[in-house]
Amino acid sequence: MQKVMVKDALEIIHQRKSVRSYTGEPVNREDIEVILKAAMAAPVAIHMMPWKFIVVQDKEKLKSLSDGLPFAKMLPKAGTGIVVCAAPHEAALGKEEFAILDCACASENILLSAEALGLGAVWTAVYPSKELMNFVRKELNIPQNIIPVNIIPIGHPEGDEHSEDKYDPNNIHWGKW
Repeated sequence: MQKVMVKDALEIIHQRKSVRSYTGEPVNREDIEVILKAAMAAPVAIHMMPWKFIVVQDKEKLKSLSDGLPFAKMLPKAGTGIVVCAAPHEAALGKEEFAILDCACASENILLSAEALGLGAVWTAVYPSKELMNFVRKELNIPQNIIPVNIIPIGHPEGDEHSEDKYDPNNIHWGKW
Protein backbone atom coordinates (compact mmCIF):
# COMPACT_ATOMS: atom_id res chain seq x y z
CA MET A 1 0.00 0.00 0.00
CA GLN A 2 1.50 3.34 -1.07
CA LYS A 3 1.54 6.22 1.42
CA VAL A 4 -0.55 9.26 0.57
CA MET A 5 1.60 12.29 -0.27
CA VAL A 6 0.15 15.37 1.38
CA LYS A 7 3.04 17.73 0.62
CA ASP A 8 3.37 19.36 -2.76
CA ALA A 9 6.51 19.11 -4.88
CA LEU A 10 7.90 22.54 -3.99
CA GLU A 11 7.37 21.89 -0.29
CA ILE A 12 9.31 18.61 -0.57
CA ILE A 13 12.14 20.30 -2.50
CA HIS A 14 12.48 23.07 0.08
CA GLN A 15 12.22 20.70 3.07
CA ARG A 16 14.79 18.20 1.79
CA LYS A 17 17.83 17.97 4.01
CA SER A 18 20.82 15.71 4.51
CA VAL A 19 20.06 13.27 7.31
CA ARG A 20 23.05 11.61 8.93
CA SER A 21 21.51 10.27 12.13
CA TYR A 22 19.02 7.40 12.17
CA THR A 23 16.95 5.41 14.67
CA GLY A 24 17.98 2.01 13.33
CA GLU A 25 14.36 1.09 12.55
CA PRO A 26 14.24 -0.84 9.25
CA VAL A 27 12.85 0.72 6.09
CA ASN A 28 10.19 -1.48 4.54
CA ARG A 29 10.55 -2.89 1.06
CA GLU A 30 7.41 -1.11 -0.13
CA ASP A 31 8.96 2.30 0.62
CA ILE A 32 12.22 1.31 -1.09
CA GLU A 33 10.28 0.29 -4.20
CA VAL A 34 8.41 3.64 -4.20
CA ILE A 35 11.79 5.41 -3.94
CA LEU A 36 13.33 3.36 -6.77
CA LYS A 37 10.31 3.96 -9.00
CA ALA A 38 10.81 7.70 -8.39
CA ALA A 39 14.52 7.33 -9.19
CA MET A 40 13.70 5.78 -12.53
CA ALA A 41 11.27 8.62 -13.33
CA ALA A 42 14.24 11.01 -13.54
CA PRO A 43 15.09 12.81 -16.78
CA VAL A 44 17.68 11.13 -18.99
CA ALA A 45 19.57 12.04 -22.14
CA ILE A 46 17.79 10.78 -25.30
CA HIS A 47 15.67 8.39 -23.23
CA MET A 48 18.58 6.08 -22.42
CA MET A 49 18.49 4.79 -18.84
CA PRO A 50 22.08 4.05 -17.87
CA TRP A 51 21.42 3.47 -14.18
CA LYS A 52 21.57 0.42 -11.97
CA PHE A 53 20.64 0.35 -8.29
CA ILE A 54 21.92 -1.95 -5.58
CA VAL A 55 19.82 -2.06 -2.42
CA VAL A 56 21.95 -3.04 0.56
CA GLN A 57 20.19 -3.97 3.80
CA ASP A 58 22.46 -6.66 5.18
CA LYS A 59 23.87 -5.27 8.44
CA GLU A 60 27.33 -6.81 7.97
CA LYS A 61 27.62 -5.45 4.43
CA LEU A 62 26.45 -2.00 5.55
CA LYS A 63 29.11 -2.08 8.29
CA SER A 64 31.89 -3.13 5.91
CA LEU A 65 30.88 -0.40 3.45
CA SER A 66 30.83 2.22 6.20
CA ASP A 67 34.27 1.09 7.39
CA GLY A 68 35.75 1.82 3.98
CA LEU A 69 33.84 4.97 3.07
CA PRO A 70 34.75 8.18 4.90
CA PHE A 71 31.40 9.90 4.27
CA ALA A 72 29.08 6.93 4.91
CA LYS A 73 29.68 6.09 8.56
CA MET A 74 25.91 6.27 9.21
CA LEU A 75 25.06 3.36 6.87
CA PRO A 76 24.64 0.66 9.54
CA LYS A 77 22.23 2.79 11.61
CA ALA A 78 20.27 3.86 8.51
CA GLY A 79 19.54 0.24 7.73
CA THR A 80 19.34 0.68 3.96
CA GLY A 81 21.82 1.94 1.42
CA ILE A 82 21.00 2.47 -2.23
CA VAL A 83 24.08 2.37 -4.42
CA VAL A 84 23.46 4.35 -7.59
CA CYS A 85 25.58 3.01 -10.43
CA ALA A 86 26.19 4.29 -13.95
CA ALA A 87 26.44 2.04 -17.00
CA PRO A 88 28.22 4.24 -19.58
CA HIS A 89 27.72 1.70 -22.39
CA GLU A 90 23.95 2.17 -21.92
CA ALA A 91 24.08 5.99 -21.87
CA ALA A 92 23.44 8.52 -24.61
CA LEU A 93 26.19 8.18 -27.23
CA GLY A 94 27.86 5.59 -24.95
CA LYS A 95 29.34 8.47 -22.93
CA GLU A 96 30.34 8.27 -19.28
CA GLU A 97 29.46 11.94 -18.81
CA PHE A 98 25.82 11.36 -19.79
CA ALA A 99 25.62 8.29 -17.53
CA ILE A 100 26.89 10.28 -14.55
CA LEU A 101 24.50 13.18 -15.20
CA ASP A 102 21.55 10.81 -15.57
CA CYS A 103 22.48 9.05 -12.32
CA ALA A 104 22.74 12.42 -10.56
CA CYS A 105 19.14 13.14 -11.61
CA ALA A 106 18.01 9.73 -10.35
CA SER A 107 19.88 10.35 -7.08
CA GLU A 108 18.07 13.63 -6.52
CA ASN A 109 14.74 11.84 -7.05
CA ILE A 110 15.80 9.29 -4.41
CA LEU A 111 16.54 12.09 -1.95
CA LEU A 112 13.26 13.89 -2.68
CA SER A 113 11.11 10.76 -2.52
CA ALA A 114 12.69 9.73 0.80
CA GLU A 115 11.78 13.19 2.14
CA ALA A 116 8.22 12.82 0.81
CA LEU A 117 7.87 9.49 2.63
CA GLY A 118 9.07 10.99 5.91
CA LEU A 119 12.39 9.16 5.72
CA GLY A 120 15.88 10.59 5.95
CA ALA A 121 18.58 10.29 3.30
CA VAL A 122 21.93 11.76 2.34
CA TRP A 123 24.12 11.59 -0.77
CA THR A 124 27.51 10.07 0.11
CA ALA A 125 29.98 10.40 -2.73
CA VAL A 126 31.88 7.52 -4.30
CA TYR A 127 32.52 8.96 -7.77
CA PRO A 128 34.96 10.39 -8.89
CA SER A 129 37.39 8.83 -6.38
CA LYS A 130 39.03 5.83 -8.08
CA GLU A 131 39.93 4.46 -4.66
CA LEU A 132 36.35 4.63 -3.36
CA MET A 133 34.87 3.33 -6.61
CA ASN A 134 37.23 0.34 -6.54
CA PHE A 135 36.42 -0.33 -2.87
CA VAL A 136 32.65 -0.35 -3.56
CA ARG A 137 33.11 -2.47 -6.69
CA LYS A 138 35.03 -5.05 -4.67
CA GLU A 139 32.58 -5.03 -1.73
CA LEU A 140 29.52 -5.47 -3.94
CA ASN A 141 30.99 -7.47 -6.83
CA ILE A 142 30.27 -4.68 -9.32
CA PRO A 143 31.76 -5.19 -12.81
CA GLN A 144 34.60 -2.85 -13.88
CA ASN A 145 32.50 -1.26 -16.62
CA ILE A 146 29.90 -0.07 -14.08
CA ILE A 147 30.59 3.11 -12.08
CA PRO A 148 29.36 3.36 -8.49
CA VAL A 149 28.36 7.04 -8.29
CA ASN A 150 27.17 7.30 -4.71
CA ILE A 151 25.61 5.47 -1.80
CA ILE A 152 22.47 6.98 -0.37
CA PRO A 153 21.77 5.87 3.21
CA ILE A 154 18.02 5.81 3.84
CA GLY A 155 16.37 5.40 7.21
CA HIS A 156 14.12 6.81 9.87
CA PRO A 157 15.60 10.12 11.03
CA GLU A 158 16.77 10.48 14.60
CA GLY A 159 16.76 14.03 15.80
CA ASP A 160 15.39 17.10 14.14
CA GLU A 161 17.50 18.14 11.17
CA HIS A 162 16.23 21.16 9.29
CA SER A 163 16.48 22.17 5.68
CA GLU A 164 18.61 25.14 4.76
CA ASP A 165 17.60 28.08 2.59
CA LYS A 166 20.35 28.16 -0.04
CA TYR A 167 18.74 30.75 -2.30
CA ASP A 168 21.20 33.48 -3.25
CA PRO A 169 20.15 36.05 -5.87
CA ASN A 170 23.86 36.83 -6.45
CA ASN A 171 24.12 33.51 -8.28
CA ILE A 172 21.52 34.51 -10.86
CA HIS A 173 22.39 36.29 -14.09
CA TRP A 174 19.47 37.54 -16.19
CA GLY A 175 20.13 37.36 -19.91
CA LYS A 176 23.94 37.48 -19.79
CA TRP A 177 26.82 37.10 -17.32
